[in-house]
Amino acid sequence: MRPMQALAASCVAALLAAPAQAQVVSLITTPAGTFSNSAATAMAKVVSDKTRVRMTVQAQASSGYEELEAGSAEFTVSNSFDSTFFATGTGEYRDRGPSKVIRHVAAMTPYRVAMHVRADSPMKTLADLKGKRVSSEFNAQKTIGRIIAAHLANAGLSYKDVVGVPAPNVFRQAEDFKRGNVDVMFFALGAPQVKEAAAALGGLRVLEVDTAAEPLKRTQSFLPGAYIINVQPGPGTDGVTRPTHLVAFDMNLNSSVKVSEDVIYNVVKALHQNKQELVSVFPPFALFNPQQMAKPQIGIEFHPGAIRYYREAGMWPPGTVAGGARGEGKKK
Repeated sequence: MRPMQALAASCVAALLAAPAQAQVVSLITTPAGTFSNSAATAMAKVVSDKTRVRMTVQAQASSGYEELEAGSAEFTVSNSFDSTFFATGTGEYRDRGPSKVIRHVAAMTPYRVAMHVRADSPMKTLADLKGKRVSSEFNAQKTIGRIIAAHLANAGLSYKDVVGVPAPNVFRQAEDFKRGNVDVMFFALGAPQVKEAAAALGGLRVLEVDTAAEPLKRTQSFLPGAYIINVQPGPGTDGVTRPTHLVAFDMNLNSSVKVSEDVIYNVVKALHQNKQELVSVFPPFALFNPQQMAKPQIGIEFHPGAIRYYREAGMWPPGTVAGGARGEGKKK
């Protein structure tokens, strides 16, 4: 073999023997300490451990949709109704118009959300919030104001029926609640702030939602795709002292048309096949049902890479596999 041929052959052999370099992708979440950020941390660890995709968590105040549009981030986690609004150019995004870039990847664990009062509060139902001090405006986090409005609507109320106390974001309203500046606190079950408030105030109690058709319709007018879930008392459900009906909606993993099919395929495969690893990092993933990852979301197209895996796993088209409820009874 000639010297140049030998050199070329040795270089090719070295490249084949070397491990493939991991592709780095970012996953945008809400700030550290939130439910979404904790869940995303677990997802990023599983993806990084089980694939050649290295997923890094990027915590920030914004939704991350703009970064998907610009191609400066590959993934974001968000609630399902906000994904719908962005994809369709409605709700808080009506001035932007529909997005041609965002794509649905997977429905993950449900957000179970509630309005919390002190354990010794005389309030028993959402209707009892009439005339009470409720955090409002949420200029830095409009989604929270929408979810609170949905709870008020469930009881036939609106922000006009309560005393609004402006707060920029969900963290400030939690601090206001602990200081006694407002009478109720909104938060997702399992979030660290709920446990902190329960410890600081001697316990919490959630206000149950009305499951009748008309109250549910009013709730869904604010939160498309939301449903009612029956939550049992137990670890991670501070404020739930008996089986209680609460509002829930899916946590969406979103991406964009700018991300390759192979990356999406490998991410979906890792999450679908490694539920226990997700639970070991973030226990609320116990409610995650891998067989429901292909659940359609209103107004959002699936990424082709996700479809490719779901078809391979016998989960496509959606509804091929009966997934059942996510660990607890739920009512559409």
